[in-house]
Amino acid sequence: MQFRQQALAKLQSPEELDLPVRFARPQGWLALSVTVVVMAAASVWAVTGTVASTVSAPAVLTHGEGSYILQSPVAGQVTEVVAQEGERLPANAPVLKVRTAQGGTTVVRTVAAGRVTALAATIGAIISTGANVAAVEKVAHVDDPLYATVYVPAESAATIPANAAVDLTVQSVPTQQYGVLRGHVKAVGRSVQTPQQISSFLGDSQLGEQFTKKGRPVAVLVRLDRSAATKSGLKWSSADGPPFALTSMTLATGSIRLADQRPVDWLLP
Repeated sequence: MQFRQQALAKLQSPEELDLPVRFARPQGWLALSVTVVVMAAASVWAVTGTVASTVSAPAVLTHGEGSYILQSPVAGQVTEVVAQEGERLPANAPVLKVRTAQGGTTVVRTVAAGRVTALAATIGAIISTGANVAAVEKVAHVDDPLYATVYVPAESAATIPANAAVDLTVQSVPTQQYGVLRGHVKAVGRSVQTPQQISSFLGDSQLGEQFTKKGRPVAVLVRLDRSAATKSGLKWSSADGPPFALTSMTLATGSIRLADQRPVDWLLP
């Protein structure tokens, strides 16, 4: 009987024109308003906003002029090692002495002033002509500043802006405790680097192979930000930084901020 009464009521007023029509509940209007505001804000950001991106690559701390590998001009036996690792020497300074097969003694000397970072020859060793006997970093003065050289993939080098901000994660410094080292791009190389070029600049053949495993990179020279408030004399993301000074040939990972891009460029074909 109940369904029959409902059917009769329907026939009496089939269109229910006399009943008010509710288009939406207040909750629905609120949700619609929020959606419209969000879409409008997203549209404005897509046109006027920018997206920051970074590129990470291996890096090494050095002095600006790099290093060179000292080679023996003669073959023979090393009779004396005059220099020591870490010693700063002027140009044409003796590094070691070699007795040749003819009985004479030849002194192997530095090519340019710098600091001896590695000695490959030991007393009694037999070396050949052109053998690597030492690595010398080109630094003339004690207060010569450190730089960082970041070996960036070639496809990313063109998007690095001038004076771009750089964060360096130093391998010998605990990041969670002291943070990252701050710097800015000073110069971007114009050509890709071969393993031989990297080895020659750093004075380390292994690093030349290591930095080119994924292709020939471009060298980016980074100026480290200075700070008188830290023990290292450099600016860190933490207030104090590590309680010690950094030395050259310290490995790191550099994160370089690339030129900002508009998100609409990513969305449109």
